[in-house]
Amino acid sequence: MPTYTVFAPAGRLSGAQKQSVAREVTRVHNEVTGAQTFFAQVIFVDVPAGNWFVGGSPLQGDQVFVHGQVRGERPKAMKAALLAELLKAVGEAGAFASNRVWGYIVDLPPADMAEYGHVLPMPGREAEWLAGLPADDRALMQRLGRIDAG
Repeated sequence: MPTYTVFAPAGRLSGAQKQSVAREVTRVHNEVTGAQTFFAQVIFVDVPAGNWFVGGSPLQGDQVFVHGQVRGERPKAMKAALLAELLKAVGEAGAFASNRVWGYIVDLPPADMAEYGHVLPMPGREAEWLAGLPADDRALMQRLGRIDAG
């Protein structure tokens, strides 16, 4: 349900740091929203030098930007907590100073989203939705949803 795209300068994040960031983003989303881990996807974009500008000038120094697309209809306090926890977790997992971590959360209507071949439920209705899916689809989601302790 959530898709988090993490933009960082090319080569800035090692494979181990990407794994750690992905694990932390998934953990935070699960803990704050209650959504199962198998819905969280994290996509990394390595931005080549000269392709990221801030204030009209090429990026100088360290920076990471997290763009989260999540199901709408959640309370404002939950979204504020989600953003705050994501910024902290990504900064720590990627070894970024807190003032170099930017993040946006964008709400999407659940009816405008489909994953695993099925239109998504309203927040809080995941268990009912999951129970109504074909057994093979449920098994796939649950298998993919395990967070490795890595």
